[in-house]
Amino acid sequence: MPFLTPGLAFLGRGLTYFTVYMGSAYYAITTIASGHGVEVPAWVVIAGAIVAAPVFGRLYVFIRYQRQKRRAAALGARVFPKAVGAWPGNLDILKDSLKNLEIGYPGDGLEKTTDIVGYAFNLDIMYSDLIFTACPEHLKTMLATDFQNYVKGERFQEGMGSVLGTGVFNSDGDMWKFHRSITRPVFTRDRIADFDLFDRHSDQVLVKLKERLREGHAIDFQDLMLRFTIDTATEFLFGNCVHALSAGLPYPPKAAYVPPQQQDPAGRIANEFSAAFLRSQEIISVRERSGWLWPLSEIWEDKTIEPMKVVNAYLEPIIHEAVERRKNTLPNEDKQAEKESEDNQTLLDSLMDATMDPRVLRDEILNIMIAGRDTTAATLTFAVYLLSQHPIVFQRLRSEILEKIGPNRRPSFEDLKELKYLRAVLNETLRLFPVVPFNVRESINEAVWPSPDPSKKPLYVPPGTKTAYSVFVMHRRTDLWGPDAEEYDPDRFLDDRLQKYLVKNSFIFLPFNAGPRICLGQQFAYNEMSFMMIRLLQTFSEFTLDLASGPDEATPPAAWGAAPGRKATEKVWPKMHLTMYANGGLWIKMKESDSV
Repeated sequence: MPFLTPGLAFLGRGLTYFTVYMGSAYYAITTIASGHGVEVPAWVVIAGAIVAAPVFGRLYVFIRYQRQKRRAAALGARVFPKAVGAWPGNLDILKDSLKNLEIGYPGDGLEKTTDIVGYAFNLDIMYSDLIFTACPEHLKTMLATDFQNYVKGERFQEGMGSVLGTGVFNSDGDMWKFHRSITRPVFTRDRIADFDLFDRHSDQVLVKLKERLREGHAIDFQDLMLRFTIDTATEFLFGNCVHALSAGLPYPPKAAYVPPQQQDPAGRIANEFSAAFLRSQEIISVRERSGWLWPLSEIWEDKTIEPMKVVNAYLEPIIHEAVERRKNTLPNEDKQAEKESEDNQTLLDSLMDATMDPRVLRDEILNIMIAGRDTTAATLTFAVYLLSQHPIVFQRLRSEILEKIGPNRRPSFEDLKELKYLRAVLNETLRLFPVVPFNVRESINEAVWPSPDPSKKPLYVPPGTKTAYSVFVMHRRTDLWGPDAEEYDPDRFLDDRLQKYLVKNSFIFLPFNAGPRICLGQQFAYNEMSFMMIRLLQTFSEFTLDLASGPDEATPPAAWGAAPGRKATEKVWPKMHLTMYANGGLWIKMKESDSV
């Protein structure tokens, strides 16, 4: 165990601040006392300074708030309304937030404040400003029109750094521009429209599905999609597939009989890698939710060390081999082969054109892998879940696919443009279950945001303030999407509601972010998801959710039945770390089509 854990480093900084405070207080009190000819015992001075510390702390917070109010007024604005908790420092709100992350529905707890003050407010956790918004006008400001003023920030990077390093999702300024510039060439139209990659791995998916379903068992579709997307992602990113689909798929936990399985070594490594990858993201997600207090939960250890050992054990040999191969390539050796078309380069190849630093290579590969694996797998999982609950939508989508493509033909890039309803189904899935439901930035300079309520003054954002936002909450707002906002209806992306809501304000729908940080792999993701959905609906004529096959944690708590909105009717348990997923998996049965 490294000596300087996050918690010990945090306590060390705190001790330094406290020592400076005590020294200053001791000097001030003794100086004043001696000036009046009074000798005060040292223990009285020290005790007084300790007792006064909370008072000075509250005084500092009060003065800071008054200064913000004056500055806001000078700019013709107002400070954000504050969430009001029952405990000092809103610690009860923090406690409930962490509890909801574990056992709640995404967004639980926020409605208490949104119902009172609207969709923009200051959570003020432990006297530290934390602005939350689910307003499209604010997201547009942060992500696009005033992009330069909002960064990930040092606090975010500190919590995420042990997993994300300096990769594109955890960097700002020149480092972010560097990662962005070397990643962009990989997502050319020719590369993302090359469907051979999807075809190979989707064929494996269909074989696995048929084998298991013909045994009479349900299959954890989420697990299967995570394997599919990690295989496509690793092959696409560095030309070295992890072969997760070669592993034996899990049987239902409640199956009466499970035949013995021979574990393929590559499959075992893939399973270990996936589990560690998930665990590391869960840890840094809790860190971000805990605010500046998170190191106190890691006093004796950095909780990411063990899972990241497994992740790095897989990535580092691949990167080392690629770096050595590049170093050993002679400068005058077959120039044309050395300068192969960029369209044939993997991300790792492109990265090595810019740097040979193994740490930078690892960080960027890992960041893009999260985007390429987890997000696509989550969308496919929730798409199949929603189709299983809406058979009319399923049959309409299947009819479109069979009419435009047929029961067996491999889809092409051009085919996808004709499948309007498929795109609407994917968009509606991304609206209800956006893959990155919550995100955060930090202001550099002070700013003024428009007020969601036109009758009130604009809102003042102090410099150096964390600004969290939620597309999950925004995507379900009835004032932005209509009274049926929480209902699943792909036609909203095709009928007059498209013009009424989305065309009028495009920032109400942000599944792939926006502005300069918009997801480079957006079209790649749409292509991959569309290809997999087409193959599934060509092969299967019915999806059925099999709740009895899944583990207990796959079923939402019974108490949800009394909740408002979708939460009351949800058949799976949506959860999140950095991205959305179905807790306990998505256990599905499928009926093979007669035409297969």
